Amino acid sequence: MKAVLNVGGASKAIPISPHYAGWRHDLLDIDARGKPDIVLDARSMKTLPPATYDAIYCSHNLEHYHRHDGAKVIQGFHHVLAADGFAEIHVPDLEAVMKRVVQAGLDLDDQLYVSPAGPILVRDVIYGYHVEIERSGLEFYTHKTGFTPRSLTRFMAENGFPISAMGTRSEFELTGIFFKRSPTPGQAALLNIPKS
Repeated sequence: MKAVLNVGGASKAIPISPHYAGWRHDLLDIDARGKPDIVLDARSMKTLPPATYDAIYCSHNLEHYHRHDGAKVIQGFHHVLAADGFAEIHVPDLEAVMKRVVQAGLDLDDQLYVSPAGPILVRDVIYGYHVEIERSGLEFYTHKTGFTPRSLTRFMAENGFPISAMGTRSEFELTGIFFKRSPTPGQAALLNIPKS
């Protein structure tokens, strides 16, 4: 059975991409409240057994690390993935946010959009969701870096993932699939990656 490691997903009650249906789903998180399978700071993933997973799923977690620590996280992805494994990354798209802020004349405290969690301010995308930070008092909810399509692709390549397929899931969110080597035909079909 194929296995996916959900890095920083908080709880298995939060759905991951449907193409992992039928896969073993292991959750890794620093916060034990969500009952993860592995309680661990993602910067320490190199302490896990190597080549254990077929895929990494990481949604809205990578922006919570300073750049040098984010590199440790990505190197941990590389470590736990099989040679033909891939990483699926979702992060805020700061390029799209900056364009909207300039075009609409928005301020940091203006609403950018409404999510299922409630209104999202411009500052929430840049610095972290203020409601969760204030409610929890936990530093790991703050944003410490950000990405554009080019910067995310470059950052992943610098840390062992030279092949990428980039897209968007919503207006202010980047979706990237990153590979150590060229995707197999099965992976391309699973992930709906167009033939080049």
